[in-house]
Amino acid sequence: MESWDVRSLQVEPHHPQVLHTDAHSRAITIDLPEGESLQDHQTHESAWLLVADGEVEVDGGGETTSAGPGFLAHFGENERREVRARSHARVVMILTPWPGEGHPSHRG
Repeated sequence: MESWDVRSLQVEPHHPQVLHTDAHSRAITIDLPEGESLQDHQTHESAWLLVADGEVEVDGGGETTSAGPGFLAHFGENERREVRARSHARVVMILTPWPGEGHPSHRG
């Protein structure tokens, strides 16, 4: 078993920390200072977003949601999203399957 106390990890803003990667998934924790965002983006993989700490606003699937600790959202492959920190926030993204079809690591 691998486990993490995501709220106590030393993660610097602008330096996401990969918690786990295997042939099926990747888990990343991201520190977002108040007012900053994961700008509008998409991934080749399906993405799960968990808010571990702080308050965020999530735009995805044509709707905007305010969210705090414990909020969990799922985005389909290539679905666009944006996450904005309303206060200093810590989020975890889990990407699966890793790497997804079309990911740059598959080119060559």
